[in-house]
Parts: sequence; C-alpha cells; structure tokens
Amino acid sequence: MAKKDVRVRRELEKFMKQPPAGISLCTINDDNFAEMRATIIGVAGTPYESGVFKLDVTITDRYPYEPPHIRFKTPIYHPNIDNNGRICLELLKLPPSGCWRPVVTIEGVLLAIQTLLCTPNPDDPLMDSIARQYRLDKNEFEKNAREYTLQHACQSRQNSAGTSKGENVPLKDFCFQDSGVTSNNQKRKSSDVDITENSNKKFKDEVL
Repeated sequence: MAKKDVRVRRELEKFMKQPPAGISLCTINDDNFAEMRATIIGVAGTPYESGVFKLDVTITDRYPYEPPHIRFKTPIYHPNIDNNGRICLELLKLPPSGCWRPVVTIEGVLLAIQTLLCTPNPDDPLMDSIARQYRLDKNEFEKNAREYTLQHACQSRQNSAGTSKGENVPLKDFCFQDSGVTSNNQKRKSSDVDITENSNKKFKDEVL
C-alpha cells in the first residue's frame, strides 16, 4: 500500500470511531483512498440550518504535502464557494498564498469548511456579488442563502424520507443514497474499510 494510502486509511479509521458532529466521510470504493464523499449538515442558527451539503474529496499522490481537493456537489449560496463548488479557504492552499501544512488532516479541513459556513469571509470571495450583499445587507443575504438551502440542500430529505422540504430527519435515512455508500448502521464485511475520526462540534445527528 502506498505511503499516502496508509496515512489516509489511518485518518479514516480514526474518523469512524468518533466522527465530528454534523460531518460524515467515506470512500466511494473500499479499495480506493483517492476518491471520497463527505457530507456537512448546516449548523443551527445559520442560513444553512438543516441543509445536507455533499462534497467530493480527492486525495492526490502528493498528500499530505499538498491539500486534498474538495468541491461542493450541492449548490450553495455563499461568498466563498462558487457555482462550480470550488472553495476559497486558506487551509486548502499551499503557502505562501495559503496555510496548508502536512500535519493537517482531512477531518481538520472539513471542520474548517463547516466553520466557513458559519462565518463567511467576504474579504476573500469567489462570488463578488454575494460578498457585497453580505457586507451591505446581511439580512437579504441570509434570506437568499436560506431559500437556496431549502431549494437545493433539503431536497434529498424530501425525496428519500417522504417529508417536506427542510424537515429534520435522521442523516442516516438519506445520506449518499445516490452513491450506494454503506451506512454505519448496516453491518459491514470484515474486509470493509472502517472510516472516520474525533472532534467536537455542537451537532448530534448520526452520520455515515
């Protein structure tokens, strides 16, 4: 197994033991540590509350000496995330323009993205018009972000759980149903790779 894969597997095994609240992470194929899927649940009290935001995570051969490549699959109204899902975050950039270091983990990056949803940075935007709105009319920004969340990030709850948009149902009921990823509640073969790790946020939904 490549050195990169050993590192990633170790990270994922830790992550699975106690995943951060409101975040899930798993491989798409058990034998491939380069392609993963993550989910971040919008934190209560933000315009993204109860939204289910899916992300693609790609680990390059140079990891951990370069950061993972992460993009939102779920559309989101945010000054630091563009229409292609790209994220403007210093932790996802190499120095000198960013602050990535090899000691940072995939979990650490996902926690930073979760924090970015709580506290956007309008001074370093990918979406200038949204950043301007955030600075000049935060109430309008929050209204638009909330409507966008209901339209795009709560739809999977409605489709898979038979509930109305935005209704809070357990994450295990709908997360990753389109990718066929196994839930933590399902028994897994001994050959399967257990994935995940520790953290402390205020969200207690069960995750993948």
